[in-house]
Amino acid sequence: MTLATLPAAVEKFSTAYESLLTRSSNTTGWLNVLRQQAWSTFSELGIPTKRRGNELWKYTNLQPLAAADFVYGVSGSVTRDQIKVAGPWDDAWNTIVVVDGKFNAELSNLNGTAGLNAGSLAEAIAGGTGDVELQLASLAGREEYAFTALNTAFIDDGAYVAVIDGTELKEPIHVVFVTSNATENRASYPRLLVDAGAGTSLVLIETYLNLAETAQFVAPVVEMFAGERSTIKHYRVQMENEKSFHLGTTRISQLGDSDFTSTSFAVGASIARNDIHTLLNAPGASCTLHGLYMTNGTQQQDQEISTTHAKPNCSSNQYYKGILSGKSHAVFSGKVVVERNAQKSDATQKDLNLMLSRGAEIDAKPSLEIYADDVTASHGATAGHVDRDTLFYLQSRGVSEDAAKAILVRGFAEEMLNEFKPTALNEFVERITDERIPILLAESDTIGTT
Repeated sequence: MTLATLPAAVEKFSTAYESLLTRSSNTTGWLNVLRQQAWSTFSELGIPTKRRGNELWKYTNLQPLAAADFVYGVSGSVTRDQIKVAGPWDDAWNTIVVVDGKFNAELSNLNGTAGLNAGSLAEAIAGGTGDVELQLASLAGREEYAFTALNTAFIDDGAYVAVIDGTELKEPIHVVFVTSNATENRASYPRLLVDAGAGTSLVLIETYLNLAETAQFVAPVVEMFAGERSTIKHYRVQMENEKSFHLGTTRISQLGDSDFTSTSFAVGASIARNDIHTLLNAPGASCTLHGLYMTNGTQQQDQEISTTHAKPNCSSNQYYKGILSGKSHAVFSGKVVVERNAQKSDATQKDLNLMLSRGAEIDAKPSLEIYADDVTASHGATAGHVDRDTLFYLQSRGVSEDAAKAILVRGFAEEMLNEFKPTALNEFVERITDERIPILLAESDTIGTT
C-alpha cells in the first residue's frame, strides 16, 4: 500500500523540480536519469503523513511539514566568523563549507592534504571523478524512502570526500552544511558522498548549522563507502533552529575488517530525524553507532538506527542516550538484522532516556531479526527520572538543589560527550550541553519527586 499524503503536498515541490531540470539541461545524462527516477518515487510516496500501518513513521506526525510552504533559490549572507561562532571549528581541519546546498570555496578551508580529494560534489560529478557515477544514490536508493528520493531528485551540489588507498589522515575532515540567514522559509537538500579507500584512516565531522530564524526544511543524504581495513570515526552535529524540520539519511557500506564509529549530537529543530544504516558487507567488519539527543518544549527527535549483518564474523553496537523535558517527544527505533549466512555475528543495542518532565514522551523500539544460528545478541531500552534519594545525596554534601539537578543531568550526558574526541569538537558539544541544561531544567517537574 502506498503511504502518501495528498497530491497537493507533492505538487508544492514540483515547480522547483521542473525549474532544476530546466537549469540543468546540459547536465550529465546519467544524473538526470537518476533525478527523474527519484522524482517518480517521491511522487508516488509523497510526504508520509499516514501513520497507521506505516512502521517507519508510526510515532511521528509530519502534518506540519506537509502543510508548510517553502521557496527555492533564495540565499542569505554567511561569513566564516558566523560559522566559527555557531559551530565547531579548528583551523587545522580540512573544512568543506556548503551554504544552502552549494559548495562555497571562499568559506572552505582545504589544506591540500596528500591523499585527500575534497570539495564540490557538482565538480566531482562533472569531472567524472573516481567512482561517483557508480556510488551516488547506490546506497541511499535501495529502499523506497520519501525523503531520500526527494533529496536525490534535487541533487545539484554538495560535498565530496575521497581518500586514496593507504592514506592515514592526521587532521579531521569537517563538512559544514549551513542554512543562511534569509527570512524566507526554504527547503534544501544537502548531499555528501564519502569514498574511503582500502587501508585508510580518517576522522569525519558532519555539522548542520541554521543561521535563520524562520522555519526551514533540511533533508540531507550521506553515503559512505568504507574500504577494506579502513577506519572511519564519524561525528554528526545537528543544530537547527526550533521552528525547522531536519530529516537526515545516512547509509554506510563496509568491506572486510573495516571499522566505522558514528557519534551524533542533536538539539533544536521542531521535528528531526537521524536515520542511519550500516551494511556489514564482508567478514570482519565492525560498527559502533551511538549518540546523545536532547529535547524540550514541543520538539521531537527521532533516532532511526539500523544495522545489517550480511556476512559472518561481524560485530555491531548501538547505544543512545536521550534527555527529555517539557512536552517534547523522542523516538528510538533500533534494528539489527542478521542474515542467514552471517554466522558468528555479535550485536548489541541499548537506549537510555532521562525523563525530566511528566509531559515528555519516549517511544523506544529496539528489535532483532536473526536468521543465523551462531549469534550473540542483546537489546534493551529504559526511561526514568532522578529519584529523591539521589538528589538528597548531593544536597547533603552542601550542593544547592539547582546545582545538584544540573550535576545529575550533566552526569547522565557525560558518557556520550566524552566520545567526541577532537578537542575543538568536544569543547563545542560540552558548551552547548551546559547552555542547554538550564533550559531543560526550567521545564522539569520530576527530579526528586519520588
